Amino acid sequence: MAFALAPEPPVADWLDDLDGAIARSPGFFVGRPAVLDLAGLTLPAAEIVALIAALETRGIRIMGLEGAAPGLAGPDLPPVLTSGRAASNENSEQAKAPPPAASLMIDLPVRSGQTIYHPGGDVIILGAVSSGAEVVAGGSIHVYGTLRGRAMAGADGDMKARIFCRRIDAELLAIAGYYRTVDDLEPELRSKPVQAWLDGETMLIAAFD
Repeated sequence: MAFALAPEPPVADWLDDLDGAIARSPGFFVGRPAVLDLAGLTLPAAEIVALIAALETRGIRIMGLEGAAPGLAGPDLPPVLTSGRAASNENSEQAKAPPPAASLMIDLPVRSGQTIYHPGGDVIILGAVSSGAEVVAGGSIHVYGTLRGRAMAGADGDMKARIFCRRIDAELLAIAGYYRTVDDLEPELRSKPVQAWLDGETMLIAAFD
């Protein structure tokens, strides 16, 4: 799973403590995806963007947000996740979002630094998704090339959403907030055509025959 960072106020002091930890273990965060847990903070979107930028200058790459205020979203913010466990199983059927109706087709590769955000339905990528790029969909995600970046399906809570790709080398996969990272992927599945889906609270990933 992704490494979780939980800032505490005052943020400047927390960053100073973080700098001390990095000085003691310079390689600790290298190559490790991180999730920013905002449950202990109340910050406007602009300050969250600034915090993420401050972390990036320290070599910490934020893949998603947890504990964020409802409705928090923006082009400069990573997607909001719900972590690996649901807060409650009550009324889970009612909480599921209805199947999305519209699809977005992208006939060009998604390059590093680009974000495709389509909360209204499926996203279909005819090319590859580069490392450092991300695709966020309200429905399922279909990648007909290599998926090296981040794919977040079911962004509005659709637990029936799936992720399909012709070749999997992804940094992070997420469905309805449940996520797995490349380090959590079975070696025999890497660089293979796969699909990912949810079975309850568990994300399953299987190769196409």
